[in-house]
Amino acid sequence: MVVLNKIYTKTGDKGETALGDGSRVAKHSMRVAAYGTVDETNSVLGLARLHATGEMDAALTRIQNDLFDLGADLCRPEMEKDGEAGYPVLRIADSQVARLEREIDAMNAKLEPLRSFILPGGSSLAAHLHLARTVSRRAERMAVELAGMEPVNTAAVMYLNRLSDWFFVAARIANDEGRADVLWVPGANR
Repeated sequence: MVVLNKIYTKTGDKGETALGDGSRVAKHSMRVAAYGTVDETNSVLGLARLHATGEMDAALTRIQNDLFDLGADLCRPEMEKDGEAGYPVLRIADSQVARLEREIDAMNAKLEPLRSFILPGGSSLAAHLHLARTVSRRAERMAVELAGMEPVNTAAVMYLNRLSDWFFVAARIANDEGRADVLWVPGANR
């Protein structure tokens, strides 16, 4: 359990922050940018949930929890042996990726195939889900860039890749199962 008695510590006043393993890095490091963008995605979901009900709200709550797991994963550099920490290190698991895939498939089964690209928008929930999709894609790009510099849990990158797909399909569900999608009309304003 995390206990936060004091919110400000002043330890970051010189532009550094502590990672999950206690090491300190610049606040502009790629690792901090990656997990910070995961946190940004989670905040967008907080807005989306203002418009969600029922199973969609429950699914978004599960994803918000996963995003905290993902942030914990990314904020702790992979060690030769995670057992060196003295406790189980939280990492995104393949089962979390598989759950997203199952949910994408179930939602997509309710939709007609796309015949055009769609414009982000429609209902309030769909618009927020499209925003979450684009922010999660940015988090994925950052995690991939980080993985090019140092070891990153491959399941974490896979999770981010599936997550943006999940948001896309969920946005279509939120648009009356795709019937209220706003279709792109190429060259419409020439």
